[in-house]
Amino acid sequence: MPSQYSEKTLQSRTSRLVKIINGRIVRDHKIINDDVLYIYEGKIIDPQNHFFTYGNSPDTVINAKGLLIAPGYIDIQINGAFGVDFSVWKDDKQMKEGLDKVAKGLLKNGCTSFVPTIVSSPKEIYHKVLPLLKPRKGNKENGAEVLGAHVEGPFITQSKQGAHKESYLRTAPNGFKDFIDIYGLYDHAVKLITVAPDVEGALDSLEGLINFGITVSIGHSSATVAQAELAVEKGAKCITHLFNAMQQFHHRDPGIVGLLGTTRLARPFYGIICDGTHVHPNSIKIAYDSHPRGAILVTDAMAAMGLPPGEYSLGGIPVRKSGNEKVEVIDNGKLAGSVITIDECVKNFKKFTGCNVIEAIEAATLHPAELLNVQNVKGTLDVGADADIIFLDDDLNLVKCFIAGEEVSIS
Repeated sequence: MPSQYSEKTLQSRTSRLVKIINGRIVRDHKIINDDVLYIYEGKIIDPQNHFFTYGNSPDTVINAKGLLIAPGYIDIQINGAFGVDFSVWKDDKQMKEGLDKVAKGLLKNGCTSFVPTIVSSPKEIYHKVLPLLKPRKGNKENGAEVLGAHVEGPFITQSKQGAHKESYLRTAPNGFKDFIDIYGLYDHAVKLITVAPDVEGALDSLEGLINFGITVSIGHSSATVAQAELAVEKGAKCITHLFNAMQQFHHRDPGIVGLLGTTRLARPFYGIICDGTHVHPNSIKIAYDSHPRGAILVTDAMAAMGLPPGEYSLGGIPVRKSGNEKVEVIDNGKLAGSVITIDECVKNFKKFTGCNVIEAIEAATLHPAELLNVQNVKGTLDVGADADIIFLDDDLNLVKCFIAGEEVSIS
């Protein structure tokens, strides 16, 4: 029971007490039929004292009419959307307006928390952008919650750079000092980092990054399985967009992909892009069968998401969106992020793997929350969690979205 909800507070309340009835609630790895949720001041609360002991009645009752009730989705890798590229800075005003635009737009897809991602960039870009991507609470005015920034690069391997600009890539001969120099690490704005274990100085820097409160993911790398396991031993907890921008699976040395089969270590989480283009559905099924509790659905979306086909940019690199599924670097045809939304990823994951509804939802809610160590307030509908809630039909179509307990329009 959160301490801020004292008897006195609730007896002299000014905020609304909300009760949601007739829903099928996704909680504790199961669906609880015809259960009830209570919301006060943007939090899910225990009704026992508030309603039963002290006789308080809800101000608003919402009938879910048998729909699934789940935590809001979390996207830990999104480079931009709706014409906004988080890796492009013109001035602070432009960046703040762009962040607001994306945060509000994502709610229409049921995404209530996200980690804006910056691809490999010059040092001055990090020093200008990161202070603007600090954690920010989600609400009806701000939109989806900003959980901090994901810096994807520039400490990645040249041979696996993907759509990252080669001239921006860096090594770390001075270890953690080089990371400080490049990022600045302003006010703990960086929540997640993608680093290649085979980059000079990277493995020796993991302790410093983790002690700074940053979650480490490995990717954009030609690392051997031995190097990948060493990174996990040193504290890396995730694989960035599994199968993409890494050594292809080989039976003698499976590389980073081989972490799915490790027996001597705790297997890490893995991000996976379920657009059917970046990863074949059969490969997604193999990953799921190997480690279902590790799956984290990511969009890896970029500025073209939510916009018509045409030419856009990713970190200043010209890219072209063709149709509604594929974005490629204009110069070389490499894949350059996706344009899928997180709710479509959830539906695809269920279709591609044959998993159940609970597993599909948890891959975009509980699992990313656990990776970032925010599972006490995000990715769950437990008492004390933020009331970021979505209503879904049986086909996982979004019907309603609530941020901090308030419903937002998704039309």
